[in-house]
Amino acid sequence: MNILYTAEATATGGRGGHSRSSDGVLDLNLSVPTAMGGTGEATGTNPEQLFAAGYAACFNGAMAVAAQRLQVSVEGSEVTAKVSIGRSDEGSFGLAVELLVKIPGLEREKAVELVEMTHHICPYSNATRGNVDVKLIVV
Repeated sequence: MNILYTAEATATGGRGGHSRSSDGVLDLNLSVPTAMGGTGEATGTNPEQLFAAGYAACFNGAMAVAAQRLQVSVEGSEVTAKVSIGRSDEGSFGLAVELLVKIPGLEREKAVELVEMTHHICPYSNATRGNVDVKLIVV
C-alpha cells in the first residue's frame, strides 16, 4: 500500500480518560456511556462516537468518488453512522454499524447502486469487512 497520510493519537485512562492527536487538533475527554456503567455525566465523547463520526465522513467522501464513476451528483448528501457495541456469546466485545445514506434528487435504484459501490471504495468499509456487521440503508 502506498501510504498517503498517517493519523496519530494517544489515549490515556481508557474509556473514562483522555485522547489527543499528535497535532493537538483533537484534544478531548472521554466518558463511559450510562449503558456501559458510566455515571451519566457527559464529560466527553466515547470511542463509538468517534468511530461513527469518522466512518460517516469517510463514507460520504468515498461516495463522491463513486458518484464520479457513475456520473451522478451527491450534492447535499448525508451519511449517518450508528455504531453499536455489544458482547458476543463468547464474552468478547464487538461492533455493529448501520450507515443511513440520504442523497437528495437521486432515484432510489441509482442511490442503492451508488451506496453499494461506495461500500467497496471506502477505507472504513474495507477495514471492517468480515469483522463488523455493516448494514447499508438508503433513506
